[in-house]
Amino acid sequence: MIVNGRQCTQTGEVSVSDLLRERGMQAQRVAVEVNGDIVPLRRHAETMLQDGDSVEIVTFVQGG
Repeated sequence: MIVNGRQCTQTGEVSVSDLLRERGMQAQRVAVEVNGDIVPLRRHAETMLQDGDSVEIVTFVQGG
């Protein structure tokens, strides 16, 4: 799987929620896209990632 443009080795099934947790990210503070489709927060736990998927995680940053 590719995460933010970098190859990522993942063993077994992993959900979007699992991936975010492993990376220390809070689901409420990111937007996730899998293979070009936005994954709504309510679907993070049920969206399973597969080998070959392309995942983009965008972190919200507060600024002024």
